[in-house]
This record gives sequence, C-alpha cells and structure tokens, in this order.
Amino acid sequence: MAAALRPSDWWQRWRRRLSAWDGSRMLLLLLLLGSGQGPRRVWAGQTFEYLKREHSLSKPYQGVGTGSSSLWNLMGNAMVMTQYIRLTPDMQSKQGALWNRVPCFLRDWELQVHFKIHGQGKKNLHGDGLAIWYTKDRMQPGPVFGNMDKFVGLGVFVDTYPNEEKQQEAQKRRYSPGVQRVFPYISAMVNNGSLSYDHERDGRPTELGGCTAIVRNLHYDTFLVIRYVKRHLTIMMDIDGKHEWRDCIEVPGVRLPRGYYFGTSSITGDLSDNHDVISLKLFELTVERTPEEEKLHRDVFLPSVDNMKLPDMTAPLPPLSGLALFLIVFFSLVFSVFAIVIGIILYNKWQEQSRKRFY
Repeated sequence: MAAALRPSDWWQRWRRRLSAWDGSRMLLLLLLLGSGQGPRRVWAGQTFEYLKREHSLSKPYQGVGTGSSSLWNLMGNAMVMTQYIRLTPDMQSKQGALWNRVPCFLRDWELQVHFKIHGQGKKNLHGDGLAIWYTKDRMQPGPVFGNMDKFVGLGVFVDTYPNEEKQQEAQKRRYSPGVQRVFPYISAMVNNGSLSYDHERDGRPTELGGCTAIVRNLHYDTFLVIRYVKRHLTIMMDIDGKHEWRDCIEVPGVRLPRGYYFGTSSITGDLSDNHDVISLKLFELTVERTPEEEKLHRDVFLPSVDNMKLPDMTAPLPPLSGLALFLIVFFSLVFSVFAIVIGIILYNKWQEQSRKRFY
C-alpha cells in the first residue's frame, strides 16, 4: 500500500505542476475566465449577449468624474466610494445622479443593476427611492427621483415611500385594499415628453406595470434587470438572495429610439435613505429576426407603447393678451374697410366702361 502524502509533499507536487504552465497558457486561461467580452448564450439557441464596457460601470469605478473625458458623470450629492457609488446619503433634501456620457445605439440590450437601499428609518419613515433611466436628455435635475419631469424615454422606479396611501390616511379617507400597493414598489413609465410623473399618486396614472419589491436593509445583494428585445420590455429582479430572476413587469409593443443615455438618480425629502449603486452592466443582445420583423422593427424617433395613447407633443397656444386681441380686431376692420373701398372703386370703373360702350 502506498504511503499517504504529507501536506508538504502534496504542496510540492502541485507547485511543480503549476510551474509547468507557461505564461501564454496562463494568460489564455485568464482571458477565458475573466474577460467578460466573449459571447454568452441566453435563451436556448436564440440570443447571445456581449458586455459593452462603454456603457457599464463596476469597481474600482474608473472613468467616473465630472470631466469631459469620463465615461460616467456625477451630479448633485452623488459620491464615489470604494465599494459603491452613493447617489444620496441618509440625509434630508439630497439628490444625486450618475449618467453615462456615451449614447447607446444598440437595438436589443439588457441592463443589470446591482444596488442597495438602506438607512436608519423604520417602517414607512424612509424615502424616496431611486430610478434607472434610458432617456434623450441627461444631467437634468428635477423632481422625479432627482431627474427632470416630462422626460423623453424610459424610466424604471424603485419607489420606497407610499405617498398616495399616506395622503389618504392624513385626510382620514378609506384607502381601498383592492387598489393598495405594498411598498417598496417597482414600476415603469414610457414618456414622449408630454406626461408628468404624478408623485403624489406614486406614478400610478402613467405606469406600464409594477410589482412589490422588498429591497430595504437586506443583508444580501439586490439586483434589477431591464431587458429590451424586439420591442418587448421585461423587468426582473433578484432580491431574495437566491440568485434567481423573478418576473416583475412585461410589456410588449414598447418602441424606444436609439441614441439615448443610461443613467440612475435618487432624491430624498423629509425622509431619507442611503441609495447606493454597486454596478451597472449593459449587454448587447444579438437576436435573429425574420424579414417581416425587420420591417416592423424599424427605428422610431419618439418613444411610444402600442395600444397606449400618449398625448400629442404639440403644446397648446398661450392665450392672447388684451393688446394683441385689440390689434387683431383693429387691423381686421381696417383691412375690411380697405377691401370695401377698393371694391366700390372697381365697380364704378366697370359702370363707366359699360356706359361708353352704348355711346
């Protein structure tokens, strides 16, 4: 019977085996295991995905700053930390954002967001949440989770405070359990620039769909994925620590233009939370299309959703002032009198010519 190897003999044998690998083999192994650039099959036989580094962000957060050479720009109270990017701290009246400088011209894509929301506030004493954006405009602060209202594009909201429910309670009105939503709540909205996000009603009038997502103060990682393939919008989440995607929103017929920007933002008011982004990873999805699908999936210039009527972008004309109305009436009367005088003169000349013919 062969003698058992001592730990020192075992380690020496493995050192000899490792030393047999030359540098090129080790480099090839590292590239295969860790590059992330190679294609990965998703959805049996139909889709491959490629990591797009110009639209992605992960530790150690290189390329983040305020200069024109950075791929990602910070705004407001956003800060770069060693393990995350904090959009807003757990303090009142703060807002921050992180925006990609490179417009995205991908046709089909998937954005994976690793985030964390935590703070000292107890139940329903925290807020307000964060948003993930794919919009025409970037770096525009505003009231919608730290971004502008009447945006053009797609917004996905992780809302942590039930504004509508609290208003109903403050007014001592009964809040129907049939329409009550449990917060935190994820919802999505497509806008062509004509809609306002109704913050008092938590975006309910304009949402495409939503689901409850208990994401605060968890001791494991929380993820959100936004997938846009063949004009089909799918939003899933991994918030249970099981490393499994769970469906949240699925909407067909979503038409998003190319050339928009990815970003994320957050805002706090009287209530607050830490809103952290750990990573943003964008994958290009290569999908086979039939000739009929190629015709149907042509580029669009304004966001829209099939079977959902968005208001027209044309703004209503402002009301006329008193002076403008007076001038319009005055010149209309002058023009009318002038036209009548010219008509009388022409009629008299025609009468004279008629009498001369008879003589």
